[in-house]
Amino acid sequence: MPEGWSGFSFIVTNLARFVRPGEVTFSGVNSTPPMLACLLAKRAYDFEFVYINVAGGVQPVPSKIPISSSDPVLAEGSASIFANEDFYDLCTRGGMDLCFLGAAQVDGLGQTNVSVIGDWHHPKVRLPGGGGGAVMLPTARRAVTWRTEHSRRTLVEKLDFVTAAGGMAGVVTPIAVFVKRDGRLALQSWHPEASLDEVRERTGFAFDAAGASPTALPTQREARALLSLDPEGQFERDARVALR
Repeated sequence: MPEGWSGFSFIVTNLARFVRPGEVTFSGVNSTPPMLACLLAKRAYDFEFVYINVAGGVQPVPSKIPISSSDPVLAEGSASIFANEDFYDLCTRGGMDLCFLGAAQVDGLGQTNVSVIGDWHHPKVRLPGGGGGAVMLPTARRAVTWRTEHSRRTLVEKLDFVTAAGGMAGVVTPIAVFVKRDGRLALQSWHPEASLDEVRERTGFAFDAAGASPTALPTQREARALLSLDPEGQFERDARVALR
């Protein structure tokens, strides 16, 4: 196991692996792992893709890596500046290939909840709401989400509230990578220190695991890119991701 192959680096690296050559890729608000994933892909992979972020940057060249995924530094060196309505317009016109969108709960169909935990009228927790996700999840060609906790309270059989549904292509957690197959999330791989039985035990929905195997370890270029983005481990400490 390479040094630093933690739950956090597992999430960031495997989010980056969803990026494809020539595509238009977007990372949103409060989305540090996919922000790092897009920047990692720029440094580690030998292909071009268009990176747009919620700070308005289009192909930015930031002078530093900010703690916030909405920091204006993420617009430095941009080819142009996008406002929120531009993201939505591009997405609804079919021009957004990949969106990284957050979720509090995800079910086996790839639907997401970012609205409430508990009953809508008497919630335990009132969440931020759909925002861009309710527009972009159903209209992007592909969407990917992540959870820093892999448990039955986040990967659920039934959502407390369906905020958005549509183009979910993948889910990444500290111990697993799921992809959409035949209309449901299926297991693609698991963290080499975890197991298929552990993933099943900690997941609230049933899933197909045919062909799944331990996740490929990071390449030297992926590992070096992530280290260059987080040399002091600040992002990892802030994320507080644990395998167990």
